[in-house]
Amino acid sequence: MKDVLSEIEKYKLLPVVTLHDEEEAVKVLGALGKGGLPMAEICFRTPYAPQALALAEKFPDMMFGAGTVLDAKSCTLALDAGAKFVVSPGLSEEVNAVCRERGVPYFPGIVTPTELMRALALGIGSVKFFPASDFGGVKAIRALSAAFPMVRFMPTGGVSLENIREYLSLSCVFACGGSWMVKGTETGIIEKTRAALAAAQGV
Repeated sequence: MKDVLSEIEKYKLLPVVTLHDEEEAVKVLGALGKGGLPMAEICFRTPYAPQALALAEKFPDMMFGAGTVLDAKSCTLALDAGAKFVVSPGLSEEVNAVCRERGVPYFPGIVTPTELMRALALGIGSVKFFPASDFGGVKAIRALSAAFPMVRFMPTGGVSLENIREYLSLSCVFACGGSWMVKGTETGIIEKTRAALAAAQGV
């Protein structure tokens, strides 16, 4: 688990991708790698998601996890397909149970102190703050961190090239999630990924 978290923290940026077929997957994931970002959160919003995770064989230097995982069934499917970590938009105790059993990091989405207390009770200390921009952004994370200094956050939702430095300036933020860099042509994705990494690494 520590290796996965350390790898995400190293790049400070987790691209969130929704893929519909192999052609799109190869283009997007390949462009991320060429842009210098060897990881992706593949959302379980399409039937193709498990197959996209299985493409890890084509990208041996990249690390893929599953996002938008809502229940134990989807979590098991994702892990069987090769997901190295799991992300949810909210906190699911059944997803957490599967991840703990399989020894895989789980980053649930939270926005309130109550949700944070539930996460801590489940042994979760690194969470996704989602949707970040709609629930107070940097100010909200700073306030939550004051009450929960042991928690580390990954803001996602509304994060962009324009505000990523502000989020990462908080010591409690270990990475930012976002999808702005994975849209457009292959060349465009490469360029946006490089720009996002430069901004993240510059903090």
